[in-house]
Amino acid sequence: MHETPSPAPRSALGLSGRKGSATARRRALPLAALALAGTVLTGCAGGGSEPEGASNGAEPVAVATTTQLGSILDSITSCAGTTSSTVMGPGDDPHDFSPSSRQIAEMAGAGLVVTNGLGLEAGMQTALDNAAADGAHLVEVAPEVDPLAFAEHDGHEGGSPEDQSAEGHSPEGHSHEGNDPHFWMDVARMGQAAELIGAELAEVTGDGQYADCGTQTAEELVAVDAEVREILETVPEDRRTLVTDHAAYNYFAEAYGFEIAGVVVPGGSTDAEPSSGELAGLVSQMNQEGADALVTGAGAGNKLVSALSAETGGEVPVVELYEGGVGPEGSGAETYAEAMVLNARTLAEALQ
Repeated sequence: MHETPSPAPRSALGLSGRKGSATARRRALPLAALALAGTVLTGCAGGGSEPEGASNGAEPVAVATTTQLGSILDSITSCAGTTSSTVMGPGDDPHDFSPSSRQIAEMAGAGLVVTNGLGLEAGMQTALDNAAADGAHLVEVAPEVDPLAFAEHDGHEGGSPEDQSAEGHSPEGHSHEGNDPHFWMDVARMGQAAELIGAELAEVTGDGQYADCGTQTAEELVAVDAEVREILETVPEDRRTLVTDHAAYNYFAEAYGFEIAGVVVPGGSTDAEPSSGELAGLVSQMNQEGADALVTGAGAGNKLVSALSAETGGEVPVVELYEGGVGPEGSGAETYAEAMVLNARTLAEALQ
């Protein structure tokens, strides 16, 4: 499990809808050519990695499930002079990650477990339930930050009710209804999450300093959100139509003024394959409305997304963003704030 030691209090963040081009619309995308590329998607973030072990003997006051939440939690606990840890590591897909026995034990023993919720951590739900049964205090963040409903293009038409879970995920990983868990793609909502986490820590520990640190982290995220907006304002109004590998960018699109024309895998998860009918629908969508970029997770190696780009003659660039988690050491996206600023720069440069 990744655990971060507690330095002196600091700024842990470390940072101060249009249609596509006519050219892209005119391109034909033969479905047969796409079939040759294969349809298997990798996770939200590419190349799984084991979280690093604890760097000192301090017991974490709280544990986060995802790397994004772990980065925010670390900001708060570092500000308060304590330690937190994160179950997942860079490259782990939050949709299907399964914790080790050691990680399960640490969650069970933590005073607070910070989870995303809304079905995102489906692969570790049993472990989370067991941690709660053992006395851990769990907080689900996504339901508390004004979650969005999945958009029409994010799910299938039809499907039986018994194929759908309470969180809106079917066993195949497709989402038909319910709320979207990918709220962290809107930095302003992550600021709300920081306030919530700080307040929960203050309640669990009885130390009001955590609430103050949550507010400080939220204020830092206001600056990050402003920087992201400033970068993305350079993108022309007629260059803001995206096709994404899966339905993880609705918050990003709403917050920063983009349009999602379609998704490769309908639904909010990554552990499924699009049917031939879904691929045909995506081809039709791109032919009729165009696209300015094909967005996929950094390091995901999604062959279908690459094939879609090739079928447009390379006129629709593939843009890799850190959506599923923060980046590994040396990526420039090691914290949540750094990842979102890098995402904005990468997308803006691709769409100039």
